Amino acid sequence: MVQSSHTVTAFEEDMKFLAHKIAEMGGLAERMVENAIRALIKSDLQLAQKTIADDAQLDEAQALLDEKVVLIIAQRQPMASDLREVFSTIRIAADLERVGDLAKNIAKRVVAISERGHSVNLARGIEHLGDLALAQMKEVLDAFGSRSVTRINMIRDRDDEIDAMYTSLFRELLTYMMEDPRNITTCTHLLFCAKNIERIGDHATNIAESVYYIVTGKHLAADRPKEDKTHRIVIGEADG
Repeated sequence: MVQSSHTVTAFEEDMKFLAHKIAEMGGLAERMVENAIRALIKSDLQLAQKTIADDAQLDEAQALLDEKVVLIIAQRQPMASDLREVFSTIRIAADLERVGDLAKNIAKRVVAISERGHSVNLARGIEHLGDLALAQMKEVLDAFGSRSVTRINMIRDRDDEIDAMYTSLFRELLTYMMEDPRNITTCTHLLFCAKNIERIGDHATNIAESVYYIVTGKHLAADRPKEDKTHRIVIGEADG
């Protein structure tokens, strides 16, 4: 059955809505991560609370997008590449919502850490790790907006950088904990923050893979086995 021009135009408007909603969610998720890390570095409780509150807005945007997708499938009955893009958009929205959750979790730990006080030096590694994750988020959102896959492999490679920095940071914080038991509580909170940022990188990588699928109709080769090497540090140092 040939679609009328009216139907095609309506479908195009629906797809523009989905793209706009993803851009909106991406911008909010990116700000949440940036604000959570800034709140951690500066012990800014007000900014931490704002980050926590912003998560509700991100959840609402995802729910609205999901409802729209159901209507699009029911009313427009998209085929082939269009259907691929619709379902990929759902996956991207889910990844962005999860990024928001992770930012919120970091913000929640700001309160606990600020009560005990912490050395800015202890949090500097978190800041550098966050910078990498934020750069990755920006690149992948740009890739979605431009429908460009030229930098997808670079985005995935940056995830390797994040993993390596996380492992290094884990080792550093573990050393602080071993040197002075008074650092244990603060460093434990910082370790959770670092892990959340590392997972944000994972979700950015997932989005990159979804963008690649939207544009090419193919899945990226799963030739990048991910492994959290921090358990080796703990076991290795315990055995030593």
